[in-house]
Amino acid sequence: MPSYQAVLFDFFGTLTHSVQRGAAHAGTAELLGCHTDALSEVLNRTYYERASGRFGNAEATLRWVCAQVGVHPTDQAVRAAVASRHLAVRADTWLRADAVPVLAALRERGLRTGVISDCTHELPAFLPQLAVAPLLDVQVFSVQVGRCKPDLTLYLTACQRLGLTPGDCLYVGDGGSQELTGAERAGMTAVRLAAPDLATHMVFNADRDWRGPTLDTLGEVLALVDADAAVAGVAGRAG
Repeated sequence: MPSYQAVLFDFFGTLTHSVQRGAAHAGTAELLGCHTDALSEVLNRTYYERASGRFGNAEATLRWVCAQVGVHPTDQAVRAAVASRHLAVRADTWLRADAVPVLAALRERGLRTGVISDCTHELPAFLPQLAVAPLLDVQVFSVQVGRCKPDLTLYLTACQRLGLTPGDCLYVGDGGSQELTGAERAGMTAVRLAAPDLATHMVFNADRDWRGPTLDTLGEVLALVDADAAVAGVAGRAG
């Protein structure tokens, strides 16, 4: 059996530490003229609708959210709130210390790398500014594809862009959005990152029934792909 040719990662909670909405989100609610708790309730309830890009661009989406909250801010307030939310989501995002070293080591081994993320408009806007960006061969965002995990479209889109089959790919994620089940259904090998900090991670539709292999740290991905390559090498010599 051939060794992996690519490793694809979830973003939030996998390449990053656990995520919770921080204090900066209060500024977005203030700009919109609503209470932070009311805004958070609607954001939680409508996550997958927003992450699939159903309501258009960031401004149109936030206007729709405001209607659900029952407020009707001016266009200027909405534009300011979009900028505020971008900064707030960025402030919640902290790359794991081993994210860059692991991605660099994978590429040194000749493997392709990528991200498949359920996300709203903010991540595609700020990911290019992060240290991991130059180390990713493909970036697949739900808000741009119009589907959320575990829909097979996201996984197959990544494969198509890489010119690989799902069987060539290892998928690593924390298990939100039933992403591990989705990756396996697509034909990938999936492993779960179970880092201790993920106990406080904001997650929707968790893959609670998935019982596959787990990793305690992102760095363990390297041992996994090295072991796979060694097995493939033995099989190749035997053949």
